[in-house]
Amino acid sequence: MKLALAGLWIVAGVLLVASPAAADIKVGIVVSASGPGSALGQPQMRTIAALPKEIAGEKIVYIPLDDESDPTKGTQNARRLVIQDGVDILIGSSLTPVTMPMLDVAFESKTPIISLAAATAIVQPIDERRRWAFKVVPNDDLMAAAILKYIAKSGVKTLGYIGVSDGYGEGYYKEVSRLAPTLGLTVTTHEVYARADTSATGQALKVLGTNPDAVFIASAGTPAVLPQEALRERGYAGKIFQTHGVASEEFIKLGGANVEGAIFTGEAFTIADDLPANDPFRQARDEFVAAYEKVNGSRPNIFGAHLWDAIALFKRAVPDALKVAKPGTGEFRAALRDELERGKDVYLNNGLSTMSATDHNGYDERSAFLIKVEKGKFRLVK
Repeated sequence: MKLALAGLWIVAGVLLVASPAAADIKVGIVVSASGPGSALGQPQMRTIAALPKEIAGEKIVYIPLDDESDPTKGTQNARRLVIQDGVDILIGSSLTPVTMPMLDVAFESKTPIISLAAATAIVQPIDERRRWAFKVVPNDDLMAAAILKYIAKSGVKTLGYIGVSDGYGEGYYKEVSRLAPTLGLTVTTHEVYARADTSATGQALKVLGTNPDAVFIASAGTPAVLPQEALRERGYAGKIFQTHGVASEEFIKLGGANVEGAIFTGEAFTIADDLPANDPFRQARDEFVAAYEKVNGSRPNIFGAHLWDAIALFKRAVPDALKVAKPGTGEFRAALRDELERGKDVYLNNGLSTMSATDHNGYDERSAFLIKVEKGKFRLVK
């Protein structure tokens, strides 16, 4: 009996030692597939089927969860993924307010996280908590600086502001109010509305009361239509500027003639067809579109590209991380974090990414393209 038990312990020991070598790489994905952020999260859910099933000879297992656009649900999902599922990396969320508390889970579990949201606050300032956080969407300060420079050059002196009442809108307002005076711009209002609101008429009327030369709207997805629609329906004929959060066909379809002429700075993905065929940005877009269309039978949008780009960065980091440790271990997660931080000159749908110990977003103005809604399409402003 003792010999039999000893044999069982030996077998168990061998299995315990051997199991890490056979462990799959687990990727936990949390997106806003329902709720106010569904215009972002649904395309990301559909992108999962197009993602690579194997990297560097290792099987990749994706575990997707819907956070329902709710920060509490997002945090619960993140905790489940790191504790119950033992993921090697977290991807998400689609929204800034949902992402922010997820950073605590990533830090506590020492699991790298790549956010699909936009606010600069996700990755700046880099501290012990944000040391584990990365982001594929260009920082709002980068995009805000690029569009405000254009606004100032266009002759605008006074600028009305309407934004969503969460981290995305407030992050943009912080940058707009900081940069505007340096460019000779005066911000006349600070109006906010919730993503779930069905009207922005009150905010539009308050902006119109200040008679601005132009209006800046900081929102994302279809909710960004509301303020522009309200302004146009009440006779405002001035220039309206948006953010890269509007870069989806749903924005144009829902807004119709009311969003015609909207200008924003956005990612290469949105205007890739206006770039030369051999442009690296266009090639990155074409690779994603081909993979997505193969499994979905339809074209993707920029929000799906956020997830694709997150996995592109992850894919680049995996081979060297595997040289350090096996999947499923703290050492592997730490190695992934280190390799993500070393990423250099990676062409993505979102821009040219070069990470560092002091920059977990990795973009400069080469990643900010000036885009206009023209005849129902997004076109590069040349």
